[in-house]
Amino acid sequence: MFRLEAVCIIAEKPDQGSRLAAPYPSEKKQGYIYIKPTPDFPGGAYVTWAVGHLCELVPPETYKSEWKKWSLQTLPMIPEQFQYQVTKSKWKQFNVIKDIVHRKDVGSIIHAGDAGREGELIVRTILNQVRSKKPMKRLWISSLTEKAVKEGFRALRSESDTRNLYFEAYARSCADWVVGINASRAYTLLFKQKGIQDVFSAGRVQTPTLALVVKREKEIANFKSEPFWEVKGTFDYNGQKVVGKWIKEDKTRIDTPEMANAIASFCLNKPCRASDVKKERKQYKPPYLFQLSSLQSAANKKYKFSPKKTLDIAQKLYTKGMISYPRSDSSFVTTEEAAEFPSILSKLQKQDAYKEFFPLAKQSIMNDKRYVNASKVSDHYAIIPTEQVPKLEKLSGEESKIYDLIARSLLAAHEDVAIVDYTTLTTLVDDRAEFVSKGQVKVQEGWHKVINSTQKDEVLPQIDKGQAGTVLSMDVVEGKTQPPKRFTEGQLITMMKTAGKHLEDESLEKVLKDTEGLGTEATRAGIITMLKDRKYIEVVKNQVSATEKGILLIDSIGEAVLASPEMTAKWEQRLKEIGSGHASPQAFMESVKKLAAKLTEDAIRSSESWDTKGITIEPSTTSKKALGKKVGMCPLCGADVIDKGKLYGCSGYSKNKCPFTLSKRILGKQVSQANAKKILKDGKSNIIKGLKGKKGSFDAALVWNAADKKLTFEFDRK
Repeated sequence: MFRLEAVCIIAEKPDQGSRLAAPYPSEKKQGYIYIKPTPDFPGGAYVTWAVGHLCELVPPETYKSEWKKWSLQTLPMIPEQFQYQVTKSKWKQFNVIKDIVHRKDVGSIIHAGDAGREGELIVRTILNQVRSKKPMKRLWISSLTEKAVKEGFRALRSESDTRNLYFEAYARSCADWVVGINASRAYTLLFKQKGIQDVFSAGRVQTPTLALVVKREKEIANFKSEPFWEVKGTFDYNGQKVVGKWIKEDKTRIDTPEMANAIASFCLNKPCRASDVKKERKQYKPPYLFQLSSLQSAANKKYKFSPKKTLDIAQKLYTKGMISYPRSDSSFVTTEEAAEFPSILSKLQKQDAYKEFFPLAKQSIMNDKRYVNASKVSDHYAIIPTEQVPKLEKLSGEESKIYDLIARSLLAAHEDVAIVDYTTLTTLVDDRAEFVSKGQVKVQEGWHKVINSTQKDEVLPQIDKGQAGTVLSMDVVEGKTQPPKRFTEGQLITMMKTAGKHLEDESLEKVLKDTEGLGTEATRAGIITMLKDRKYIEVVKNQVSATEKGILLIDSIGEAVLASPEMTAKWEQRLKEIGSGHASPQAFMESVKKLAAKLTEDAIRSSESWDTKGITIEPSTTSKKALGKKVGMCPLCGADVIDKGKLYGCSGYSKNKCPFTLSKRILGKQVSQANAKKILKDGKSNIIKGLKGKKGSFDAALVWNAADKKLTFEFDRK
C-alpha cells in the first residue's frame, strides 16, 4: 500500500516552531510538534527546532594538540579544514532532530530557520552534522502570522536559492574564528610579557568598533576648553521687542571680553534698522519606515533602550506575529505588503492610542517610491506592523513602546509633509554692527502630529525691511567651548552602520541600504554587548566611554588593519558578494589566512615599543581563586579585607556588621588589587591616571582618611 511521506521542518528556536505549527492541527511532543495530515502536508509533518547555535566550531586543540597551549610559537593557527561540534549543553535537542531527520517515514526536509545568513548557517550545519542526504526546500518568510506561514509553506523555495547565503555565513564564521583566535592570543600573550595579566579579545568587527569609541574618548581627553564671549542686544521696533546676537562673517563668538564689552558699549543708545528680513519655507517629508538600525537608534533616543534590548523586544513581537522580521536592513516594502496597509490601518484605528490620527491624509501610499520600492528590498522588507494588531494594554510596557514606534512610523508615512517657515531678521546698529534674530513657525503640522517634533515655535514680530528701531540694552554673555560628546548606544549603532562616517541627519535618512558598515543589522547589538562584557567600554546614563583596557588595546594595535573600520566594512561587502554568488568563499578565506599571519607579525613587531608602565588592569572576571583572597587589614575593625568579586570588603561583616568596603571601580578607573593592598597597608595608592570628574579627567592617588573614615584624593603635583 502506498504511503505519503512526512516532512521534517527545522526552525531556529522553539517559539518559532510553535508559530509554524499553530495554523494546523497538531500534537506537542518532547522536542518537537507533530502536524497531522493536512492539504499542505498530506503525509503529516514533524516540526522541530534548534536552540540558537546547536553546533559550534571546534576549539584549536581538536585540530592539533599543541594548539591547546597559548604560545606565540604556534601562531598563526590556521586549520586546513574547519570542523563543527555539537555544543555540550545542547546534545539532547540535537539528538531529537537527528532522530526525526532519519525517520523512515520522513522523505524530505524543510529548512525553516530565520530568513537570513545566520539562520541559513544554523540549520544547514545541523543537517551536515546528522549527515542528512534527504532533499530539502527552504521556507522564506518575513512574518509569523497564520496567513504568512501558510503562504510560505505553499510557496517553498528551492534549496539552491539560498545556498550562497550558507557559504557567506560559513565564510564569516570561519574568518571570525581565524582572526579572533590568532589576534586574541597574540595580544594577550604579548601583554602578559609586559606584566598585564588579563585576556584581550580582538576580532574583525569588535575591534574597529572599539576603535571608534576610543577615538572619541581621546578627542574628549585632548580637548582644551576655550572661553568666548557673545553680545546680545534687545531692540525696540515701534513697541515690539526683538533679541538678536552680534554677528560678523557668520561668526558670533568673540575672543576677548574687552572686544565684547567695546561692541556692547558702542551699540548702547544707538539707532538701528532692519537691514534685511529673509523668509524661507521648508518642507519635511515623513521619515522612512524602520529597518533594525533606525529602530534601535529611535528606541535608544526616546527610551534609552540598549540596541540589544530593542532587538530582543522586537524579536518577541515578531514571534507573536505582531510585526515583520526585525533583523531587516531595508526601509522599503513591495507592492504585496503595501496592499495590506489599508487593512492594518483600519485595525490600528480601533486602538485608543491612534484614534485621534484618523482620518489620515493619504488613503494609500502604493505609488509612493519613498516607501514602496521592490528594487530596494533585499532579503527582507521594512519593519512594519502585521495584520495581527494587538491591544496595546495587553502587551508588556516595553513591548508596547517598541510596537508603538513601529505603528507610528506606518501612520506617519500616510501623513502630509510638515511645513515650517523660518525668518531671519538682521538688525544694523548705527550702520556698523550687525545682529541676527531667528524665528520659526509651523505652518502645517503634517506627520509631526503622529511623531512629535522637538521643534518649538519661536515667533518673531512682523517687522519690515528698512524699519527703524532703537537699542534698548546690550548684554555680554560668557561661554566655553565644549568637548565632543560621547556616543549614545543608538549613535554607536549608526556609526557602525556607516563604518565611522558621521551623519548629521539623526533620522538616518542619509543611511543608504548599501552602506558598507561594521557587522550586519543582526550582529551589531551583540557586538556592543560583547564590548561591555569584556570591559572594553562602559555605558553610564546612555553615554558610551572607553575603559583603560579598551584604550590600551587600541593604542597597542595602532594603525594596524585590525582596527580599521573601512577595511572591516570592505570585508562585510565581500561577504555580501559571496551571499549573492558574485564572489568566491575560497578566495575570501585565502585572504583571511594571509591577514591572520600579518596581524600576528604586526603585533609581535609593534609590542617592542609598547609602553605599559604605570598601567594596571584588573582581570575582566574575578577568578574563583581570587574570591575570598586576603587583600589587607580592615582600617575600621582590624579583620581581614577580602576580595568579594565586585568589591573588596571586610570579612568581619557577618560577625560585627563592619561596613568597610572598597570599590573596584572609582570614577571610571579600575582599583587594582595591588593598589587596594597599598591603601590598606600604607594609607595611599599609586597615582591613578585619567580619573573622570565632573570638570574633566585628572590624575590622583586614593588616600584613606582615618578621621572621616572615607577615601579622598591626593592630586598629582605634576
